[in-house]
Amino acid sequence: MATGRAKSGVKKIGKAVTTTAKKAEAALEKGPSPNPMTNIIIADVALRGGGRLLRHMVERTLLGVKYSPDKAKNIVKGRSMTQTLLGTAVARIATRSVPGALLIGGGLLAKTLYDHGKQRKAAAEGAAEVDDQAKKG
Repeated sequence: MATGRAKSGVKKIGKAVTTTAKKAEAALEKGPSPNPMTNIIIADVALRGGGRLLRHMVERTLLGVKYSPDKAKNIVKGRSMTQTLLGTAVARIATRSVPGALLIGGGLLAKTLYDHGKQRKAAAEGAAEVDDQAKKG
């Protein structure tokens, strides 16, 4: 049953991405301003805002497999500034170079293997952290 919700969420995300891309393409063809630099700034703001919305939608969908939609929304909303900045920094390092991708990917793999080794303790700690974060949201 949870898998059906995830598939439904993925379909919604796909439609949202397609719709946003089509709107951006149409807007860029004519351009809202005759000045190309203004159009670049407008496109940058739109893409960053759309990327943020898409990221939140993907996070809520993935969390919605295990948690209720309301709790998943609160978990995403309750993220601290430190968590947000750390996630952004890690993603930036991973996407800018092959060594960065290997470093971050290796670290995530090591953390996953460590968590599997300490499965009960890791699950309890993770659940407690998620509950605290959902309460903040």
